[in-house]
This record gives sequence, structure tokens and C-alpha cells, in this order.
Amino acid sequence: MNPRALMLEKAARPLYWIMLAAALWVLLRGHNAPGGGFVGGLIALAATAAYAIVFGAAAARRRLPLGPLPLAALGVALALFSGLPALWWERPYLSHLWFSLPLGFTDLKLSTVLLFDAGVFGAVWGALAGYVLALLRSVEAAAAEGPP
Repeated sequence: MNPRALMLEKAARPLYWIMLAAALWVLLRGHNAPGGGFVGGLIALAATAAYAIVFGAAAARRRLPLGPLPLAALGVALALFSGLPALWWERPYLSHLWFSLPLGFTDLKLSTVLLFDAGVFGAVWGALAGYVLALLRSVEAAAAEGPP
């Protein structure tokens, strides 16, 4: 193993978690400001791709909270589900609702927009991670075969 690969391996582990924390921050920040699920999902994908480049596609796949397809499917389901509460209050589907949850010392402000953004986050991360990991698996397989 060359020194550059060792340095990359040492940096990749904490960088993965830092990037996921940034993705979560962007997801939550986007609830009331620009950003949100799509950009957060792309940052999570970048963390997964970087980890896969260093440690392999199989190792990166094990780091996903679910497999790529279940993660994407859950994300789509959450996004679709986020529109249902509006129907209960006789509003058009995907009309988002805001409410406060009193915690005693403060109020936690929530909305169905956050659920929608979380769904987009999961859909983007899962779908694109599936693509990137499949691509890297094919590159790994070609490299294992050696030159033609």
C-alpha cells in the first residue's frame, strides 16, 4: 500500500461522518431556507461515493441505512405521504401544514414540508447511490480482471 492510499483511508472515515452531518444540516436548514432534501441527498451521496472509492462499493453499501433501492423507495413513500395530511383538512394534496409542538421550555416548529424534504433526501441518496455503487462495482470487476 502506498502512503497516499493510507492517508486517504485515514481521512475517509471521519470525512464520511462529517459529510453526513453536513447533509443532515442542509436537510434541516432547508426546512425554512433554501437547500433541503435534494441538496442534502447529494451531499450524502458524495459521502457514500467517496467512501466507496476508498474502501470499495460493498463497504460503502453496508454504510447505507438501507440498501439503495429500499432507501429510495422509502424516500418516495415519505414524500408522497407528506401530502396526505392536507386532505384530512380538506386542502389540495401536497398543501403543506405547519404546527408547533410545545416542549415546555420552547416550541418545536414542524411542518409536512420537513417530511417531504426527508423523502426527497432518501430518494436522491438511495437512487443515486445505487447507480454510483453499481458503476464502481463494474470498475472494480474490470480492474480485478486485469488489462485485456
